[in-house]
Amino acid sequence: MLVYCASAAVHDHSMDTVERESDGSFRARDYDHYSDSGHHSEFDHEAILGSVKEAEKFDSLSPEEAKAKLAELLIKMDLNGDKLIDRIELKKWILKSFINLSREETEERLQEADEDQDGAVTWQEYLHLLGVDSDDEAGPEDTGDSGMTLQEEKAMWAIADANSDGQLELDEFQAFTNPEEHEEMHPFLINQTLSDKDTNKDGVIDFMEYIGERGQQQDKEWLVAEKDKFDHDLDLNHDGVIDLKEIHTWIIPDNEEIALEEVDHLFASVDDNHDDILSFNEVLDHTEMFVGSSGSSASDMYGEHFDDEL
Repeated sequence: MLVYCASAAVHDHSMDTVERESDGSFRARDYDHYSDSGHHSEFDHEAILGSVKEAEKFDSLSPEEAKAKLAELLIKMDLNGDKLIDRIELKKWILKSFINLSREETEERLQEADEDQDGAVTWQEYLHLLGVDSDDEAGPEDTGDSGMTLQEEKAMWAIADANSDGQLELDEFQAFTNPEEHEEMHPFLINQTLSDKDTNKDGVIDFMEYIGERGQQQDKEWLVAEKDKFDHDLDLNHDGVIDLKEIHTWIIPDNEEIALEEVDHLFASVDDNHDDILSFNEVLDHTEMFVGSSGSSASDMYGEHFDDEL
């Protein structure tokens, strides 16, 4: 989540936390899986290990060590104990990894924000994280981690504060920092998007409202591409506007769909005999698809999934 600040550059984060696209939708977890430069295997490794930190540690293992530790993971991934990994088992594993990745991100962010180290973050501590001393100091266009204005984020903070004690503990802070992955936060996100873009206040978003200020100084090619996206990807019932249900589909990534796409990708790359199931040997023969290894030695490295059963 990168801090967008339309006024003075008062925010200086040490973490690169971009999580919104230019149109306001939340970035899917696999947003950088493929790019103009090709396929990025880091996403595959994180989807298996459930931790950015542990994926980086795996990169320092020798190929033999990485293969041995992946073999230990397969035993836990194999839910029915048949020494085969089917699509359902792999999808469940990946979805658990997404939860672990979100937790890891939140723990890092909370540790950075929690000035008194009491395990919770107050609104004042969060403002300090952004480089702001108080609400009075923040300008009306200053924004926080989500890209929303601080006023909007304060309203979202109140929703995340489930026990209404004025501070966010880890679970609550996770809902605040990753609201797109918490269903209880979705109504706020949808209403915030509608409030931001529905300039004529008719309860829906038409194409001109959708492109908004982004459409200024854009060329015809960009407008044609955005119109095609609006008509075919966002306006699902083809009535010329985006309603509340369609806003949800547009701005909230579907982790189930992302996990299914990752399962398809791994099966296409690893299922050598095309029987639509992965043997342990097939996975281990393609260790580099599941976990990284740069060839140097490391020890005592276990990811989140080594310690937790699904």
